[in-house]
Amino acid sequence: QVQLVEFGGGLVQAGGSLRLSCVASGRTFSNYAMGWFRQAPGKEREFVAAIDWSGRSTKYAASVKGRFTISRDNAKNTVYLQMNSLKPEDTAIYYCAANRGSYISSVYDYWGQGTQVTVSS
Repeated sequence: QVQLVEFGGGLVQAGGSLRLSCVASGRTFSNYAMGWFRQAPGKEREFVAAIDWSGRSTKYAASVKGRFTISRDNAKNTVYLQMNSLKPEDTAIYYCAANRGSYISSVYDYWGQGTQVTVSS
């Protein structure tokens, strides 16, 4: 079992930046691909970014590509989401997820509780 806890959400003005962190419990974090998702009020949860076990392969939603960067530090059991040039439409609860497979896929087995990101105009 893996537990995921997100940190770093908050209120920021449009054009600003935030960095989200997700800390995982367990000794197998380095084997897992990781992802970030978000859910805005009244909308379905959507994919934001993913990273493979090594950090060498990443994938982004078109809406965040060029503005957001996913990275990981396996020594710290942590995955990050650096968010720059934030827009009001980025406002959502952001969730971290872990895939027991090592490579990026659409299947995620463990989820965090989420952290709120609010971008004011």
